[in-house]
Amino acid sequence: MHKSVVAALAALFLASPAVAAPLCSDLGFAGLLAKCNRGEPIEITLSSGKPLGKGAITLQSGAYYEMQITADGSAELAITGAPFFRAIWMNEIVVNGIEVRPMAIDSLEFDEAGTATLSFIAVKPGSYEVKIPESSGDSQKVSISIQ
Repeated sequence: MHKSVVAALAALFLASPAVAAPLCSDLGFAGLLAKCNRGEPIEITLSSGKPLGKGAITLQSGAYYEMQITADGSAELAITGAPFFRAIWMNEIVVNGIEVRPMAIDSLEFDEAGTATLSFIAVKPGSYEVKIPESSGDSQKVSISIQ
């Protein structure tokens, strides 16, 4: 490619608004999955009659996160949040050491006690929620904002 075309494309790219702003500037070989680009872990607990989380969560677009969803086995419970799951790039879901690399998910259901760890990059800014399906209480959902 001619140098002037490359320079023009680079100028156009640099002049465009940033879609994702990673947490660090030196991502290195790992790219967005670099350790310096990791946000705080997110913990969700599925337990009959108990809150899902500790309040609203704010994520940075372009940053890598891990969400641990732990069910205590007190009831057969699921967590749903298709709009949120469509606003992230899912790296993997790990259950009992088995890594699943899905294109997308709508929900996860726990028939017994266990933990699923979702690793992902927050992508699309907006306000979302994950919740126990068909529940109406505020403690049965977690609000998630991607900035």
